[in-house]
Amino acid sequence: MPMDIDLSLLAPVLQKHEGRGDALITILQEIQEVYSYLPEEALNRLSREARIPMSRIYAVVTFYTQFYLKPRGRNIIRVCRGTACHVRGGSLILDAVERELGITDGETTPDLEYSLETVACIGACALAPAMVVNENTYGKMTPSEAAKIVSRKEKKEQKVE
Repeated sequence: MPMDIDLSLLAPVLQKHEGRGDALITILQEIQEVYSYLPEEALNRLSREARIPMSRIYAVVTFYTQFYLKPRGRNIIRVCRGTACHVRGGSLILDAVERELGITDGETTPDLEYSLETVACIGACALAPAMVVNENTYGKMTPSEAAKIVSRKEKKEQKVE
């Protein structure tokens, strides 16, 4: 699904780092903050204006897992797969969220409301099994609670709080 990208939003980032090819990671982080991912059009503009070869940009983008080349959802759901969460049923939490949203790990819903990902550890082992929705951590989850948190957002038509 093609999206219209407002490249005027890119100008302040490029101006701020003008002539600083050594700040590539920072520039990419700021571009991703603007668009929630790294649109190809934005990377092409970065390459032209900062005189950074596309090969170098893609080498950095594909090396670091923090960068995304596809649009992401407004709500980012991270399900912990760490040892404590795994032992306490983390895979059941993931299954419940996948069923509720109709997507699997690493995917985004077609309406761009949700992106689902698994993470090695969220640092809340005492709350296992746990998941994070946007900036909110939910612990001692059951599959039905996880599904309710996701479906609650569907009813509110806004970001999960």
